[in-house]
Amino acid sequence: MTELGRRERKKLQTRQSIADAALELFLARGFDDVGVKEIADRADVSVTTLFKHFPSKESLLFDEDAEMESALVGAVRDRPAGQSIPQALKDHFVRAATGHADHPLFGPFIRLVEDTPTLRAYQRTMWIRHETALAHAIAEDVGAPLDDVRCAGLARFALEARDVIFGRADREKAAEELFGLLEHGWAADQKA
Repeated sequence: MTELGRRERKKLQTRQSIADAALELFLARGFDDVGVKEIADRADVSVTTLFKHFPSKESLLFDEDAEMESALVGAVRDRPAGQSIPQALKDHFVRAATGHADHPLFGPFIRLVEDTPTLRAYQRTMWIRHETALAHAIAEDVGAPLDDVRCAGLARFALEARDVIFGRADREKAAEELFGLLEHGWAADQKA
């Protein structure tokens, strides 16, 4: 991996500073009661700089959007030889659950999104985009057409499983059971 130059590191630091300021203010006062100028001031940047890093106020809260989509697609494309797609996705979500769901701000973040219609809509649009990218990666991997309904279904079920997994105390067990169901199907699961 190549080391980033100073300019790139500075851009990443600025972006992170803006995202951190936004999260802090949104959690303290609510999404609708915070303006972008206030966020920019807290991050010590101009509003123009804020919008160079984030295209909208909503995107300030979902600053890991591109990385999340890339990791989902990578879970399919970069999985070990012989590992099934459902198993690769299970492993991905177990790692994600450990990293995100255990963070002390995860619960307040989820409540903020759920309690704010604008953020719920933005998140849904983001997940639809991720679902499409994941479905295409699955289709490419198995040699199916990009609009294959089975690939789209697997992508949808995998992304919906994430919420179920994150809501369980034993996330690894929940992931194992849900992705086992995706791997083997309901009828096979009922015979066990």
